[in-house]
Amino acid sequence: MEEKAARDGTMIAVRRWPAQGPKAAMLIIHGLGEHSGRYDHVARFLNKRGIDVTAFDLRGHGLSGGRRGYVGRWSDYLDDVEDRLVETRSIGVPVVLYGHSLGGLIAISYATSGRPQPDALIASAPGLQDNLKPMLHVLPKILGPLLPTLAVATGITGDQLSRDPAVGEAYFADPLVLTKATLRLAAEALQAQVTTIGRLTNISVPTLTIQGSEDSLVPPSASALLEPHAKRILYEGLRHECHNEPEQEQVLDDIASWVESQVQM
Repeated sequence: MEEKAARDGTMIAVRRWPAQGPKAAMLIIHGLGEHSGRYDHVARFLNKRGIDVTAFDLRGHGLSGGRRGYVGRWSDYLDDVEDRLVETRSIGVPVVLYGHSLGGLIAISYATSGRPQPDALIASAPGLQDNLKPMLHVLPKILGPLLPTLAVATGITGDQLSRDPAVGEAYFADPLVLTKATLRLAAEALQAQVTTIGRLTNISVPTLTIQGSEDSLVPPSASALLEPHAKRILYEGLRHECHNEPEQEQVLDDIASWVESQVQM
């Protein structure tokens, strides 16, 4: 792990899993409250398929700097993604931007923003819509302008993530996992949902979206919004973190195979 300074000076924690003779490189954006270290098994699987992997902790998350669970402006996230993409480009192979949940919303927002683009996009359970606690929808509008740093419990439970109990147990035992988010982050994400849904026709790169049919955090209708612009895989019976379900090997194989198909095009 190394630290990189963001444009505003915030230190961003970056992890890289290099592949030998890579045919593609992937930049992973994690979800709300988690951190890039939770993607170690994903990266190691993809490495075996010749995909170099970089992931970073969102500002206010994991080992990155910033107030916990907070972002001042949505564009700060997009700036951080753009800077990491520039670094990933230096590897010299096609680059895939992968985002899960909140990270999926960030990735799609980036892909519709007119900034320098990746060669392909993958959105896992993309947070274009959500089933988070109603409080996280109402409070940002009422109290957000007055108390932007007020942190509210996300209400995420272990069994929402995966049918494997060990996943939820590890999640809540992880000292780097956040169980609260600030009203400012919630407000920025809610506005980004509206803005990004209105710009989906701007997506100009090959796109894959994946989701579990039993996802109770992000409704499957969220990934369906991408279907006119993307290949969509809906995994019957799986929950929010398909990459952490008992069927994770099939999910990761599907991801790697899709990346390989794009590299060969």
